[in-house]
Amino acid sequence: MLTIRTLSFTAAGLLALGLSACATMSGDPLPTGDKETISYSVGPCFGFCPVYSVEVTSSGHLTYSGERHTAELGAKTRDAGGDAYNRVSRALAAYRPAAGTTVHTDCDQRVSDLQTYTITWTAPDGAKTTLIHDKGCRSPKNDVLNKVMEGLPTQLGIEAWTKQTTRPGVSRG
Repeated sequence: MLTIRTLSFTAAGLLALGLSACATMSGDPLPTGDKETISYSVGPCFGFCPVYSVEVTSSGHLTYSGERHTAELGAKTRDAGGDAYNRVSRALAAYRPAAGTTVHTDCDQRVSDLQTYTITWTAPDGAKTTLIHDKGCRSPKNDVLNKVMEGLPTQLGIEAWTKQTTRPGVSRG
């Protein structure tokens, strides 16, 4: 015979089982509290152009990775301050594609063998919005974007890290 006590334990058990079914075990890290991150990578050119990537969080934490032809190779971090993130966000706002898309800039003319920038905005839920821009993809709007991208190391305080550096025995590209 079922009693109120038995029904209460059964209901509590079913509720716990139901709630555990809603839990996920994705292995993703817990949110850091940052609203969004902006990252960009600078790809190789035909010559000895610096190749590196940078990520900056809305709190201003910056992660840099120098790959080739930069004064600083490898990973480095610094606190650039929340204002640095805001400046970068504002500077890139006019070029940001629709949320969740990957877009290439449009060209009026193309110059070959120049660097490619990949700019990614990552939302707290992990959704990515990406702009891929070939520095040789010329138009009035893209020429302004090139200047914005060239100025980011200074705005973020990493211009010394990204300085073009040629090392003996390291090939171009």
